[in-house]
Amino acid sequence: MSGVRVLVGTAKGGFILTSEAGREKWTVDGPHWGGWEVYHLAGSPADPDRLYASQSTGWFGQLIQRSDDGGKSWRPVGNDFAYDGEPGTHLWYDGTPRPFAFTRVWHLEPSPTDPDFVYAGVEDAALFRSTDGGESWSELPALRQHPTAPAWQPGAGGMCLHTLILDPRNQDRIFAAISAAGAFRSDDAGGSWTPINRGLQSEGIPDPNAEVGHCVHKIALHPERPDVLYMQKHWDVMRSDDAGANWREVSGDLPTDFGFAIDVHAHDPETVYVVPIKSDSEHFPPEGKLRVYRSRTGGEEWEPLTNGLPQADCYVNVLRDAMAVDSLDDCGIYFGTTGGQVYASTDGGDSWSTIVHDLPRVMSVEVQTLP
Repeated sequence: MSGVRVLVGTAKGGFILTSEAGREKWTVDGPHWGGWEVYHLAGSPADPDRLYASQSTGWFGQLIQRSDDGGKSWRPVGNDFAYDGEPGTHLWYDGTPRPFAFTRVWHLEPSPTDPDFVYAGVEDAALFRSTDGGESWSELPALRQHPTAPAWQPGAGGMCLHTLILDPRNQDRIFAAISAAGAFRSDDAGGSWTPINRGLQSEGIPDPNAEVGHCVHKIALHPERPDVLYMQKHWDVMRSDDAGANWREVSGDLPTDFGFAIDVHAHDPETVYVVPIKSDSEHFPPEGKLRVYRSRTGGEEWEPLTNGLPQADCYVNVLRDAMAVDSLDDCGIYFGTTGGQVYASTDGGDSWSTIVHDLPRVMSVEVQTLP
């Protein structure tokens, strides 16, 4: 492999960080769309030169950008349909069955096999798909029209569809997570959806068997075992061994089980990473010590990873889309903070170094392993 490309979305633009396979020296390209919120930058697994970006501002609304040359140049795509000529009037939704309001695209999920095929998770929670590289979009309405939708409530960040996972072994299976509704699974390419929240316990929901209403922060899986899911919930780290049909808590000996990000080692489906945050009201690391926690047993037993991370007076947060892993033999782990730092580990988390120190608030981190 020739190297890696780390795609970073921030509150004031997008950045592209590149390095050789040794990942010792990095170049920083950006900001792209300076001053815009870039909620997500994503690369196609099928074509490393195809990138997608979601940018928005309160003044000018939402835009989708596409690059066909690895981020050297960009052009807006598929945005004409978003407006009907009047400021603030959006045509993403048809107004039925409930008047959801379109705010922004939170997450872009390209197909693992076709660079022109990409999904968009948006706020208010709905799912869209493009089959022509983002030039046009259509809603998969079954999710927004799900019978449980009247009970969905916005989390602190809004009622957003923030996580999309395409099962690499089953092209018809999609996992989605909505704050604060919960997790859902489709087994027919988005034609219908099943809530997959059995076993989740949430403060403020008196019914222990509530079908929806849970504030799921992030879901992750390993492509070799797509039926095994890991979840970072508002509180609790969870695991499912049956594609989300049932969940059990694996918070184990974590110092706190509140957090946002969760990811899985590229080559070991039992090795999981989280970043504990003190509480839902104090969004910073416990004791001001930035620690990534790793479990080599799929949960329950966790070890703090601190080498190279600040262990005093650190009060940043790590948001839900701000952690990623590469697929090099020595698996690289990456995460960004609300303080503008992007950290990398080239040894599975044993040690860390800072790629860049002073970006704007980091909102998303994705990584491509370049051929």
